[in-house]
Amino acid sequence: MDLPSRWLVAPDRGLVVPATCAHLDGLPEPAPGTADGCEECLGSGGTWVGLRKCLSCGHVGCCDSSPGQHAYRHAHAHGHHIARSTGPGEDWAWCYTDEVFLRPA
Repeated sequence: MDLPSRWLVAPDRGLVVPATCAHLDGLPEPAPGTADGCEECLGSGGTWVGLRKCLSCGHVGCCDSSPGQHAYRHAHAHGHHIARSTGPGEDWAWCYTDEVFLRPA
């Protein structure tokens, strides 16, 4: 899945959100750490609901609806702010720091 060249903050369920995200500039285009699933769950035998790819380093972790919440834990442990969904047909990202949804521009 190609990384959009630009992201915009998107409304979340009709809520008013900030017009910008402070973490959009200079996002690299990392390759995913694995295409097989959540890196931590694969190592521990855990399960996941959805996957998120870190846009800083490519780490693949499970979403907040998953038991391990490894994408969230990775973002906060490493200061990596934005992860995108890897779900089929999904084209959004989430900034864990600003707590906003992002859509391709």
